[in-house]
Amino acid sequence: MYRILIILVLIISFSSCKSSKRVKNKNTSSTRITTKKRKSESTNTPTNYTKADYIIDYAKQFKGVRYKWGGTTKYGMDCSGLVYESFKSNNVSLPRISRDMAKKGHKIQLKKVIKGDLLFFKTGNRRNSINHVGLIIDIKNNDIKFIHATTSKGVIISGLNEAYWLKAFHEARRIL
Repeated sequence: MYRILIILVLIISFSSCKSSKRVKNKNTSSTRITTKKRKSESTNTPTNYTKADYIIDYAKQFKGVRYKWGGTTKYGMDCSGLVYESFKSNNVSLPRISRDMAKKGHKIQLKKVIKGDLLFFKTGNRRNSINHVGLIIDIKNNDIKFIHATTSKGVIISGLNEAYWLKAFHEARRIL
């Protein structure tokens, strides 16, 4: 009788070890972001995909994520966190804060920017210091498109020709 009771308890305990869907989903969609497999990794043929393209693809995965000061995950992201994580995913080390990022690489003229370069801004009450950064993702019809995180809309793509961003623009820098 004692053995049957022990076996029954073991069977019940093992069968009830299943975790709930909520916990399972939370763990599977954790802060880990995956990137597409590089063509050069799956075949031996070289591609024209640059490191900047991989960094941009990684950053675009966060489009629509809400703003969170100090955030670096899909649960919340700030502007420097977006840039920091995107470059880090491709083994490029940058400081975590936008004003410190603005000391890396080299300053370039706006007319010479390319995809993967960074745009730095002085916005809001702190117009005396850099406090915002964006990653250039494309240049179309003389408008520079960049991805960044805003406090009101989260991670979005904007154009430098928008009046607010053009007025707040401070400098462009090349890291790669």
